[in-house]
Amino acid sequence: MFAEIITIGDEILIGQIVDTNSAWMAVELNKIGVKVKQITSISDDAEHIVAALDQAQRRADLILITGGLGPTKDDITKHTLAKYFNMPLRMDEATLAHVKQFFEKLNRPMIESNIKQAEVPDGCTVIMNKNGTAPCMWFEHHGKIIVSMPGVPFEMKYLMEDEIIPRITRTFQLPFIVHQTILTAGLGESFLAQQIQDIEESLPSHIKLAYLPKLGLVRLRLSASGLNELALKEEVLTYTHQIVERVGKHVVLTEDIAFEKAIMDLMARHGLTLSLAESCTGGYLAHLFTQHAGSSVVFQGGAVTYSNALKQAVLGVQEQTLIDLGAVSEQTAKEMALGAVRNFKTDYAIAVTGVAGPGGGTTEKPVGMVWIAVASKTMVKAKMYQFASQRLQNIERSAMAAMMMLFLQLKADLEA
Repeated sequence: MFAEIITIGDEILIGQIVDTNSAWMAVELNKIGVKVKQITSISDDAEHIVAALDQAQRRADLILITGGLGPTKDDITKHTLAKYFNMPLRMDEATLAHVKQFFEKLNRPMIESNIKQAEVPDGCTVIMNKNGTAPCMWFEHHGKIIVSMPGVPFEMKYLMEDEIIPRITRTFQLPFIVHQTILTAGLGESFLAQQIQDIEESLPSHIKLAYLPKLGLVRLRLSASGLNELALKEEVLTYTHQIVERVGKHVVLTEDIAFEKAIMDLMARHGLTLSLAESCTGGYLAHLFTQHAGSSVVFQGGAVTYSNALKQAVLGVQEQTLIDLGAVSEQTAKEMALGAVRNFKTDYAIAVTGVAGPGGGTTEKPVGMVWIAVASKTMVKAKMYQFASQRLQNIERSAMAAMMMLFLQLKADLEA
């Protein structure tokens, strides 16, 4: 079964807001065996809405629309749908009572535009929006289902979880979709594809392999669809084992979680703690780790030591090291990492120091040169990387390289 998502709103097209609704809906639909065929963003324009609906119905069985249901004049979705389905608007008494109660709780008066939110196309199924005033509308048209929801994320998510998805699963016989992720590192996408070409070519038609590259990593995703969930899982597991065996040392993990989360899970299982000493990454590494719930079990904290003075005061980097070798050097990175382990009292630490750019580089230390060190209470290792000239890309690459160094060191230490 195929679905299409249509988001309506000029604010999306001019970049004023980011469309996070579509990504969230796609994930939830995939869980129940619905494949998203296309995601379309259009303006608050009746002709655009009609054209998008016509095209979507040629591609998909289910069309989910968000946006344009507010009380202002630029919110035209409901009126456009009423005209499109040739349904006059009627006042829905249950929705009107809900809207009145909503404003009474806020102790605010209702105006005419608020009352009109209770008007719906006569012929649609009205689904109450408990988190807002704009009702959700369910249409059945020539064997297709079209659902119009508010664009406010917490309103849309409630409606999808509590109302729309249960209705979809009751209406359609849906296949199972099974995914398996294999995270690899140290091997480019094209080289990886070459190594597993024969395995990929042997996949049956109901199993697909996707390559999802990211800075320093390639995530492989096997996806299978069918009516026998157990058989699908067994098939996917067989091909997963083949790929893991072929790729070998380049496999980092076979879980669909963020790399930094996998590192923390590994450290948590062994009772290990981590601290950071960041310079050119400016706290980006700390952000990656702390965005995950429960990170405090492993991550104890760290320092962003941009200046040489702070490198000395907070991390104990030797003044002579900075004078003789500079902040961007192997020895400085090592002393930063060791200082973090010592001063923050952790089992491991990562240190990053470099020239993020676009300025500040020299002939000896060009933009993109980064030294990364990993230390424990008994060891310290450092490695130099030469990235490009783009600042944000260099920060991301540095963070990914740092996590990879830590991960490989952890594996070596734990297997010793």
